[in-house]
Amino acid sequence: MHARYRPQERCLVFGDGTSWTFGEVASRVHRLARALRERGVERGMRIGILATDSVDYMVLLMASMKIGSTYVPLNYRLTASEIVTLARAASLDVFVSMERYADITAAVRDALPDLRLVATFEPVGTADVPSVAELVEGQADDSEVPTVTQPEDVISIMFTSGTTGRPKGVMQSMRMLGSSTTISLMDFGFARGELRYSASPMFHAAGMGCIYYGIARGFASLILDQFDPVRLLEWMRSGELTGALMMPTMLQALLDVPGVRDQPYPQMRSIVYGGAQIGVDLLREAIDVLDCDFFNSFGAGTEAAGQTMFFPEDHLRALAGEEHLLGSIGRPMFGLDLRLCDDEMRDVPRGQVGEIVTRSETVMSGYLDDPERTAEAIVDGWFRAGDMAWMDEDGFLFLAGRKSDMIIRGGENVYPIEIETVLQEHPSVRAVGVVGVPDDYWGEVVVAAVEVAPGAVLDEAELQAACRERLAKYKVPVRIVEMTDMPRNVNGKLQKFAVRDLVVERLAATEGAG
Repeated sequence: MHARYRPQERCLVFGDGTSWTFGEVASRVHRLARALRERGVERGMRIGILATDSVDYMVLLMASMKIGSTYVPLNYRLTASEIVTLARAASLDVFVSMERYADITAAVRDALPDLRLVATFEPVGTADVPSVAELVEGQADDSEVPTVTQPEDVISIMFTSGTTGRPKGVMQSMRMLGSSTTISLMDFGFARGELRYSASPMFHAAGMGCIYYGIARGFASLILDQFDPVRLLEWMRSGELTGALMMPTMLQALLDVPGVRDQPYPQMRSIVYGGAQIGVDLLREAIDVLDCDFFNSFGAGTEAAGQTMFFPEDHLRALAGEEHLLGSIGRPMFGLDLRLCDDEMRDVPRGQVGEIVTRSETVMSGYLDDPERTAEAIVDGWFRAGDMAWMDEDGFLFLAGRKSDMIIRGGENVYPIEIETVLQEHPSVRAVGVVGVPDDYWGEVVVAAVEVAPGAVLDEAELQAACRERLAKYKVPVRIVEMTDMPRNVNGKLQKFAVRDLVVERLAATEGAG
């Protein structure tokens, strides 16, 4: 629509200052869609994407939607073995990557020899691996591609876990992403004429979602290949950037850049953060420097989009004397029904801890090829997030932990089972429990508690090296703590909460002794 009625207005802006209008982006999307169809990519086929952020990354996502295929964004921090596992789980038909990931691309081609197309985001491809640019430029016809879509068409599969165990592929429908975009625009209040940036990469729901907001509302989005606080500050100093989404750690990195306080930023409208709570001192400093609105968005982004919002007026209320509110994740977002329930899906009284369950148009279609876990997560239309919380008398929600053992490190989800499986295979390990330990910078870091096999000696560096060989860097435990007789229940299963308490206590004692 914007390409039709406002074709000369900016849509996407790359970090080097190059910009593409809505008309230019639409032309590129239509031509790429036609090229994919000519290569045999049809409705329902799956396109894997492994790359850092770029304009053509977004063009590919939209071209995929145009032809009714399903895009599968992959985390470029994962190892080759992790990517291969996900590629197999998704039964990819197409794989689009970058030269820097050539070894991973080769591994994927070996694992999936029937791929219909392998392409690259580099400007010049090869005869058997064309570039996205070559596919686009080979098409003269940039007219609208006839497309018939239905609300429940699955247009995206996003994985929430890596290699070990069963990968969880979240199926996202046109209905889900369309509703999420509309609801977010309602609550954030973004306007035409803005230029906004998301520090969350495009393989994340938040990263691509923020650009969808701009495409839907009609404002421009800044794209940096990867988060760089120095480059971001340059854009803020230009007077063009009006807002951004950042994790608290990224916001701190921005404020640490020399010269950030040398000038005002009157054009800045708002900062959105999530993934972790923000410290009082950091928030005060950020408001003082940037002088704009702050939103804290919380939710099961991949499976149920945003669920709660802590609004600018809530931040001001907290800084005016009710600082305890900064521990809140806010109140339910527009158009979303939220309950706190016990294990039997019965509502718990206000002030009592219960599991967050929500019902809205932003809930996933289910987990790929996993009806059992889908049935556990979606009960009578209610999505069970696994997050535990309680609600005060004013309706503010406060997290009380997670029903699952998932660790959130700097906005990245880390599932302990992946790390435990790797460590358990080492001959020196008899038992292992991986937990998240609070960290001032990352929010949480990964720590492994290990019971050593009889006659073996714990070698922390060796175990960490074993993890690095098979897991992404952010999943590697920062510490491996030797323990004896870790807490177990009557069935012999590790009691993670008790293990975590012992690990925190042990680390505190070690630091105190140091």
